[in-house]
Amino acid sequence: MSFGRDWLRCCRRSRISISPAKQAVGGDALAALHEVGADVILLDLVMPGLGGIQTLGAMDEAGMTTPVIVFTVFDTDNRIVDAVQAGARGYLLKSAPRQELFDASLIVHGGGTLLQPVVATRLLDTLRGGEGQNPEDLTERELKVLRILATGQQNKEIADVLSMSERTVKFHVGALLWKLEAGNRTEAVAIASERKIIQRGGH
Repeated sequence: MSFGRDWLRCCRRSRISISPAKQAVGGDALAALHEVGADVILLDLVMPGLGGIQTLGAMDEAGMTTPVIVFTVFDTDNRIVDAVQAGARGYLLKSAPRQELFDASLIVHGGGTLLQPVVATRLLDTLRGGEGQNPEDLTERELKVLRILATGQQNKEIADVLSMSERTVKFHVGALLWKLEAGNRTEAVAIASERKIIQRGGH
């Protein structure tokens, strides 16, 4: 039986309304969503033109709140983190059983989130600094956020400077607080300065 027929059966069993959908890529996907709407989006990371992460960013900038499940072959740490930071509500590999994809769609449609176990493990390892790594090790993006944070800028200003959404900035700030074992932003900057990660004033 085809994937499409399996999907329709899942929707009917779950009493989810079914509406016409479009398959599109990159910028065309955004136009299609504005035209027909969607309850859940399955998004690949690699597409012609605008990639998956860029599409998530464009959706955020446009104020689109449709939940997105990244459905891809990539299980590398940086892609997972980038997708979650960009606003993905789910992340599944294309090797996942169909039922797992159906279940994930129902969960995110209901307001929840779902990461495939192997994906969740990789994400947690990354946020914790990875096995054998010092939790203080900061990514290049986190360092950029930290340097601007040290100048006293708020999330909106940081987002404008780095051309990212406020939600992504909040994610980075949270990671900084955890890695530096700081209770707040001011303490994080003080700790980073004391450990010479940055200089006073953010340099």
